[in-house]
Amino acid sequence: EARGHCLLALGPVANARCQLGGDEVQRIGLVFEAKSRKAHFSAPSHVRHKLMSAPLSAELKQKYNVNAVPVRKDDEVSVVRGTYKGREGKVIACYRKKWVIHIERITREKASGQTVQVGIDPSKTVITKLKIDADRKRMLERKNSKAHEAKGKGKYTEAEAAKMQDVD
Repeated sequence: EARGHCLLALGPVANARCQLGGDEVQRIGLVFEAKSRKAHFSAPSHVRHKLMSAPLSAELKQKYNVNAVPVRKDDEVSVVRGTYKGREGKVIACYRKKWVIHIERITREKASGQTVQVGIDPSKTVITKLKIDADRKRMLERKNSKAHEAKGKGKYTEAEAAKMQDVD
């Protein structure tokens, strides 16, 4: 049985050199998966806000050059997956504790006859109309990918590339 060397970054034992077989590698993968799940499901509200994002409709993507934004109350969304696929409505609540959004007119009746809102995962929706306020406007300008390209953000010019070749 061949065992290979690998580098691990497990807390205080960062970059410890070790020999691992297949089982050990799989166990370490499960440790990382468990830590990721714990971080996700115990995330505080301000982190859940960003995790509860939804893609924009084709028209909004074209207009703002942004793929997805966090869903908020008063946005209009369309459900694209699940039992309520094709239904549209305004977001009436973002229930961060339960990781769902409530959309007007998407309800069900309980056995007692009472009607209750059905929670929809925000990733299973598409935002069709944004509620724009000052903060939302700033966020869209910041996330605008075309504006970054126009400024040359993240791109090297030919002159800069030539200078870097000379740096040795």
